[in-house]
Amino acid sequence: MAGQVGTFLANIGSQRLDLPITLIDRELAVALLITADLDLSVLSRSASELAGELRKTPIDIVVTAATMGIPLAIEVTRALGLNKYLVLHKTPKTYLQDALCEDVKSITTDKIQTLRLDAARIEDVKDKSVVFIDDVISTGQSASAALRLLRKAGAQVSAIGTLATENGNYQETLGDDARLIKALGSLPVFKPVKSADGQGTTWEPIYENG
Repeated sequence: MAGQVGTFLANIGSQRLDLPITLIDRELAVALLITADLDLSVLSRSASELAGELRKTPIDIVVTAATMGIPLAIEVTRALGLNKYLVLHKTPKTYLQDALCEDVKSITTDKIQTLRLDAARIEDVKDKSVVFIDDVISTGQSASAALRLLRKAGAQVSAIGTLATENGNYQETLGDDARLIKALGSLPVFKPVKSADGQGTTWEPIYENG
């Protein structure tokens, strides 16, 4: 994988996943957890374990943001015994001209994007208990924008479900909403450190509490 500088063995619920440590820039790398690259058996098991945590809160519908949250959201919806989920879109479509919108900046995306909630789906979340599903919560920007959008539509956000949190910057971004997070694991970010002989670089993990 381009930009890969090593691997990291992550604990995600009861499973251990070998993730590529991938450069974001010259001073930052992350353990890349991509739901679309996971085996279905791994994704299904993770979703079942996450659903077990989420059942402790009221849930009427599962919501996620395109695109990496979608596979997990579908599996969590199944695991919860629900039949409907909702996707917040990032790509403008003709049928989204009347959508509710919020801007968002992600750690893995180099430009501002816009989350859109289809006006035709507002009634699916209005006055409903909603759980927002994201693959990984890092800066918290995506989750924060999604929560603003859902609340604008009249939703009651009861929980945020994710495979893993990353570093700890999301806590400042989300504020009191950080307490809503149910995560199966915690991932570090990685910073470059010169080797003792000055001839190379290693990537040191920086954890949420460190």
